Amino acid sequence: MRVKLKFITMKTFNLFFTILISMVLLAPLSSCAAVKPDKQAKKEMKRKAYKDARKEAKRFKRKGWYVAPGALPMDKQLEKSWELQYKLDENGYPLYIVATGNSVAETQSAAKLQATELAKLELAGLVQTNVAALIENSIANNQLNNEEAASVTKTVAASKNIIAQEIGRVIFLFEIMKKIDKNIEVSVRVGYNNALAQEVAKKAIRKKLEEETDILHEKLEKLMDF
Repeated sequence: MRVKLKFITMKTFNLFFTILISMVLLAPLSSCAAVKPDKQAKKEMKRKAYKDARKEAKRFKRKGWYVAPGALPMDKQLEKSWELQYKLDENGYPLYIVATGNSVAETQSAAKLQATELAKLELAGLVQTNVAALIENSIANNQLNNEEAASVTKTVAASKNIIAQEIGRVIFLFEIMKKIDKNIEVSVRVGYNNALAQEVAKKAIRKKLEEETDILHEKLEKLMDF
């Protein structure tokens, strides 16, 4: 009986030891497997960005566009732009919003300044559209009368310029130019964090609503809670 008990104990021990060793050996492989999809996704993103950048650069160059002396090559600037556009947040939404502005002036600096302002205005328009949709849903879920709802809709529709003024520093993704007779045309592409842009828009719209409507503070709190 003692011999049988000893045999069973040793067998159980060997089995336990084998399982333990397997877990130790397979743990790094499991960790690698968990990390691999993320690395693979980043690799795929860079591949797509590289491909799209080369294609877009060829199209620009054929139309006479070029970069300023000393600036990064057009391909590299565009690659950075596409990488930013492909980035997603934890919910799968674009992490950045991207806009382009074009302007013609007698000097490069003047054209760039005007193009940047137009890009900011385009950014503001994109943000305004997104926030307006959220506010429309919020109006439906909150007890606003017809007059209040109309005031909110009107203020949001006129908020594009206000949002553009509130947008701070943008990320310059690329700057290209070409000659047009005696003038120069500049095209810039800029990026801005999507979540930050939404907060900027909410603050600007709320301030305007407080100034131009008689909607109660409590109602505004609920309306802008999204």
